[in-house]
Amino acid sequence: MQDNFVQSFELESSRIRGRIVRLGATLEEILGAHKTYPEDVLQLTGETLTLCVMLSSMLKYDGIFTLQAQGDGPVSMLVADVTSAGKIRACGSFKQERLAAEPHTGNLASLLGAGHMAFTVDQGDNTDRYQGIVELKPESLIASVQHYFTQSEQISTGMVMKVGRSNGQWRGCGIMVQQMPEDTANYNKDQSNVHEDDWRRTMILLSSVKDEEMLDPALSANDLLYRLFNEEGVRVHEPQALVHQCRCSPARVENILNGMSDEDIDDMVVDGKITMTCEFCSRDYTFDPAQFKKGEKTI
Repeated sequence: MQDNFVQSFELESSRIRGRIVRLGATLEEILGAHKTYPEDVLQLTGETLTLCVMLSSMLKYDGIFTLQAQGDGPVSMLVADVTSAGKIRACGSFKQERLAAEPHTGNLASLLGAGHMAFTVDQGDNTDRYQGIVELKPESLIASVQHYFTQSEQISTGMVMKVGRSNGQWRGCGIMVQQMPEDTANYNKDQSNVHEDDWRRTMILLSSVKDEEMLDPALSANDLLYRLFNEEGVRVHEPQALVHQCRCSPARVENILNGMSDEDIDDMVVDGKITMTCEFCSRDYTFDPAQFKKGEKTI
């Protein structure tokens, strides 16, 4: 599997585990549906999706993992989600006039302004819902997540991520490493690599990765991990495939319209019909407004 997957790995010489995400044609398909997005918003949307997949791969869940960034800047919101089956989607909201008037200052994340990032695990009505919230950092989306791990989880976490075009096609790659808890079954007290030297060495190796390596479609994930960590004894596990699949449907849209008043329905009519567009996949749904009119109620 060359593209469109998330894969876990371990460094055998130390108590460090990791994940790598590679997105190619699937990311191109998702971003290609947002034809009105400026280039900066497309890249931020791709970064949100790549980061969402990396974070979701840390958890065992049966449902939907959602990552949402919301701020007061020209880009007001970014949303991505991934199901436990590997179905992914992403979208963003922005104000074109403000984007033109307030360009980013070297960091795309600064376009979000002040706000927060939230990640949510939703496993259905009968299961507790988990949510984590962290302040947005203007440096990058990754900086916000790393701050969360440092302050809330107290887990040493290192991340690198790159989203961009290669030969005109959108690609994304992210690598995350974490120190494993000392009570893990893989922990060997006789090993000498229990010191911070292991972590510092791993971070140095991780930081050596080049953007072109992360976006190179000809360089497999396993070869990239070997380049970075071959002296650490990198062991890879089976990857999970990622596919673009939106959860919108005519029935879902009809349910929304059925809950609206006649006045709201009238306001939505253009040229005798109602057209609603899914923000995630840009698919249009067209309806006859008459099927949603409730008329005057009698007592």
